[in-house]
Amino acid sequence: MVMRKGGSRDTTSGLNDRGQLLRLRRKAMRAGVWFRALRRIDRVLVDLTIKVVADNVRSFKLAESILSVKRKLEGLLENRLVRVMRQIGVPLASKLSLFAQRWGNVAAKSWVSDLGFVRFLAVMNLNGSALLKP
Repeated sequence: MVMRKGGSRDTTSGLNDRGQLLRLRRKAMRAGVWFRALRRIDRVLVDLTIKVVADNVRSFKLAESILSVKRKLEGLLENRLVRVMRQIGVPLASKLSLFAQRWGNVAAKSWVSDLGFVRFLAVMNLNGSALLKP
């Protein structure tokens, strides 16, 4: 957001353009979360914004509302493995890294940033391995 002369806020930074909303709505409908996860008022807000807004949303309040709906949809559309990697794999890798460092393994410091190791821990957790419960 950029402040214009006179103190009004400019929300036309590309966050809420019409094409982006159309793509997000189409993706949510294909994934089956449009009707299941969004309240009716949120769906109507996005649909009307797509119909009425020419290019970019200029109203600050409308931009805030649309951004809230977009965040919700993007969270629902996130890949399950990526979500488990972020929520479980990274914390588990950091715990294991700390234990290994305390035992004298200097190279264990890089385990947290090793995406292969984080993915391995996440997949093991998805598969229900009792050894890797956080």
